[in-house]
Amino acid sequence: MSNKGITPREKSYPEWYLDVIEKAELAENSSVRGCMVIKPYGYAIWENIQKGLDRMIKESGAKNAYFPIFIPLSFLSREADHVKGFAKECAVVTHHRLKETADGKGVEVDPDSKLEEELIVRPTSETIMYDTFSTWIKSWRDLPLRINQWANIVRWEKRTRPFLRTAEFLWQEGHTVHLTHKEAQEEVKRALGMYVEFARQYLAMETYYGKKSDSEKFAGAVNTYGVEAMMQDGKALQFGTSHDLGQNFAKVFNIQFADKDGSLKSPWQTSWGVSTRMIGALVMTHSDDNGLVLPPSIAPIKVVLIPIFKDENKEKVLEYSRSVQKELSKSISNVELDDRDFVSPGFKFNEWEKKGVPVRIEIGQKEMEEGGVVIVRRDTSEKVKNGFGDLTEVVEKTLSDIQENLYNRSKELLISKTYRVEDFEELKNTFEKGKGFVRANWCGDPKCEENIKYHTKATTRCLTDDGVGIKGKCVYCGKDSSEEWIFAKAY
Repeated sequence: MSNKGITPREKSYPEWYLDVIEKAELAENSSVRGCMVIKPYGYAIWENIQKGLDRMIKESGAKNAYFPIFIPLSFLSREADHVKGFAKECAVVTHHRLKETADGKGVEVDPDSKLEEELIVRPTSETIMYDTFSTWIKSWRDLPLRINQWANIVRWEKRTRPFLRTAEFLWQEGHTVHLTHKEAQEEVKRALGMYVEFARQYLAMETYYGKKSDSEKFAGAVNTYGVEAMMQDGKALQFGTSHDLGQNFAKVFNIQFADKDGSLKSPWQTSWGVSTRMIGALVMTHSDDNGLVLPPSIAPIKVVLIPIFKDENKEKVLEYSRSVQKELSKSISNVELDDRDFVSPGFKFNEWEKKGVPVRIEIGQKEMEEGGVVIVRRDTSEKVKNGFGDLTEVVEKTLSDIQENLYNRSKELLISKTYRVEDFEELKNTFEKGKGFVRANWCGDPKCEENIKYHTKATTRCLTDDGVGIKGKCVYCGKDSSEEWIFAKAY
């Protein structure tokens, strides 16, 4: 870790983001270009995200499974739009063996080991999973089928940034199969709602959510719906999507079921997923110039105790601190005691602040004598003294207050930086100032969408439910429109 401080957001938001990730010890670049190493603290956040989301996924009736990382090239080629959408991002395996070099000092690809058919390293799993689904599904009794997978994904990226865009990342992908299109559409909306609720409950983030435009939808889908969060710099970050796949994949992978009347039919499918991008969203939504700020719901350490001692009172202060930890741990998980004696209390304060631990408790000679502690909130830096007697209740309430405060901040930012515009000049001026999100009518013509993107670098993010039926003039061409879309510059 470097000794330099954290770059202020006002000076350079991109540098600030990288500094927070480094100082909080979330991740670092690996020796493989475009890939990151997720460090233990960063992975602990991902594990907490997994636990919360996995519970919600299983409550929906989905079961976890695992499918191969390798996909035959011919599988990816079956759905035209799908292969077109991922062709430039695919990593391809062409040989299956290495051999020793002639000088005996290394290894090289054995040219005689060329595969009969190239394998694609998983960019997404629709094709490999649906080939299997075709053997699992035979009758209407086999439906609905709900399968979820926690896995890694490989997509070559030209420009990478930890958690936001990397050549390899982690995610979950849900895949469901249904008797009717109506059932599939309901599943798409259910999964979208699950992500919105997860963002609120666990990530303390408010979002916009809704239908994506055709240019922004998933390759091979009939419709895509997305969850869009606003970062502190006013840019959008899409961290969750839910796709109505229609019968496109069912037909090319020969997924059929015998209906109640004996006729063979193609089912309707969905897929939905979120990734480690959520950690990037967490950093950019809540953190400040002092480092990471974490919602208690997903913080690896909720409370850290810092004993402040000298040689002559060390054992007594530590003994009292351990009793505080023991009492808190009866009701609160992940309470850490930092009893290191080779760094100063100030160093510890700074380190845990950078790591975003929601509550810091300071315990010195004075606190020990008074039978109390000093409680410090990470989100507001507020300090309060509190006695031992009701400490657990106070800390629990403080954690709850922090979670609520972070959510309210996110909601306030989203609302305050969303602007309604009526014409193209107003739209351009808004994005030139880098203000945030824009609500504007769009006629649905892809040419208007492309021109807006060319002139402003902003894209359609989603059509929210409350944007449907809003009459006005297209912000670019001036034609009549009955849809108000969300536009934003995005990561």
